[in-house]
Amino acid sequence: MIFVAVGTQFAFDRLIRAVDEWALEHDVDGFAQIASGAYLPRRLAWARYVPTPDFNARLRGATLIVSHAGMGNILTAQQARKPIVVMNRQHALGEHRNDHQREGLDWMGRLPGVYTATTSEELHQWLDRRESLQAPGSLPDENLCRLTDFIDTALRDAVRR
Repeated sequence: MIFVAVGTQFAFDRLIRAVDEWALEHDVDGFAQIASGAYLPRRLAWARYVPTPDFNARLRGATLIVSHAGMGNILTAQQARKPIVVMNRQHALGEHRNDHQREGLDWMGRLPGVYTATTSEELHQWLDRRESLQAPGSLPDENLCRLTDFIDTALRDAVRR
């Protein structure tokens, strides 16, 4: 099962639509947390918001996580040892107030078990290969420190904007 999460602050219809259309075409089950999105999935089961215990249970039961490029979901997928495909929200498409998710995408893609997409086509390519995507092993201390440093820098930069 695929678990899709967009966070609680912003809708991300482009991501939800891309996964839902792919799942419909490939007859694959999944669940999407869609926040305030206008697009309502036709194939994926969905809820706007998912309480934390349910979110964690769905994540643990999934074979693949698909998410906005949010560090919280990446860390959660890493801890659960689940592969995650992240797609960035884009300011030019009205999906976010800036492009901070794009700025971190290259770095995120170097983490074990993290795969990145900027377009629906790239996302579909990862979904087509979902069974071969590797889950992260244990997160080495060096990578954890780099990840923590990155989050700290990103938060400071966001506050300055």
